[in-house]
Amino acid sequence: MPTDIVVFLDGDYSDYPQQLTELVAPIMEENIDFVVGARVKHLRELGSMTAPQIFGNWLATSLMKLLFNSRFTDLGPFRAIKYDKLKELQMEDRTYGWTVEMQLKALKKDFSYREVPMKYRNRIGVSKVSGTVKGAIFAGVKILTWIFKYGFKK
Repeated sequence: MPTDIVVFLDGDYSDYPQQLTELVAPIMEENIDFVVGARVKHLRELGSMTAPQIFGNWLATSLMKLLFNSRFTDLGPFRAIKYDKLKELQMEDRTYGWTVEMQLKALKKDFSYREVPMKYRNRIGVSKVSGTVKGAIFAGVKILTWIFKYGFKK
């Protein structure tokens, strides 16, 4: 039996699963298609995002605003989407670019979306993305590739 809403969150302790009801509320109460839990500065634990993550996030969302007139401010992994809308996206990326791919495809398909401010804490363990130079470079390249791929695709 299919579900109505799919929720994504990192398994590294950085997200607060107890905020799930806040995350899905716009879908359930306002019929929004897609919700991103935004890791806003005043709710982030000190050190929970590295300087390259903060810069990369800003760059990606700024490019999305410029190329797609997007209102996204974060590529946060804690997110919820209607199941039928997720299927419609035909997601491809299985690595660093899945968050931006989902957001770009939702923009291209004109899905309704919202960001909800979320708390964010220091993760358990070392990140394969932000914890290494190689990971940060691969993630940055992947994210920018998705943005430019969709930004210039008709």
